[in-house]
Amino acid sequence: MRIDILCLFPEMFVSAFDQSIIKRAKEKGIVDIVIHDIRDYTHDKHHTADDYPYGGGPGMVLKPEPVFEAMEAIKQQLNTSEIPIILLTPKGRLFNQQIAKELALYSHLILICGHYEGIDERVHEHLATDEISIGDYVLSSGELAAMVVVDAVVRLIPGVLGSPMSANNDSHSDGFLEYPQYTRPRVYRGWSIPSVLLSGNHREIACWQRHQAILRTAKQRPDLLKKATLSDKEKEWISESLLNPK
Repeated sequence: MRIDILCLFPEMFVSAFDQSIIKRAKEKGIVDIVIHDIRDYTHDKHHTADDYPYGGGPGMVLKPEPVFEAMEAIKQQLNTSEIPIILLTPKGRLFNQQIAKELALYSHLILICGHYEGIDERVHEHLATDEISIGDYVLSSGELAAMVVVDAVVRLIPGVLGSPMSANNDSHSDGFLEYPQYTRPRVYRGWSIPSVLLSGNHREIACWQRHQAILRTAKQRPDLLKKATLSDKEKEWISESLLNPK
């Protein structure tokens, strides 16, 4: 996969994309991340990328010209137009694991990082093919949002994680939060791990893991549980567990 990112502060990505999983994915040639400085596509000596909003109001607005010209340069270089162009904005659809899975199926993505008070509406209307928000809050810049989206998407690409099962067991991968995880020592400060994990019975362990995932989701994110597919027996079990917690 190739990911092009248009932004005002390319140096922010240096550390984020040169560590851990993304670094290894780049070294393996699984993903190629190309950062483009929007200011490189301005034409004045000050490399002005923003201006005052028409009609007045606080803050500055990112100008359309350098964004459109940067995009045209990328498309000309790659000789293709069928690429998702994603604008990172608080106005976009709320990012989640399902959207990450959708984006991971593409061979090429382009992300536009908003900044200042916002971005010229003509970028929304005539350039972006999708708009994504990573949460109902406001960040100083879209660079941080781009890091979140890239990390969530890249880890889903086959060959990136050490085990292909890792992504399948992540929180939200099946609509539930992840079940509790334990490692050595078996007993720490008097706290023991659940005995079922030592049983060697894979069916019982899988059942325990699903029940724990459902219970954790019910307690911490009941909104997710409303969308989940549960058997009648599981619905009955979760009701009893919440009414009579141990």
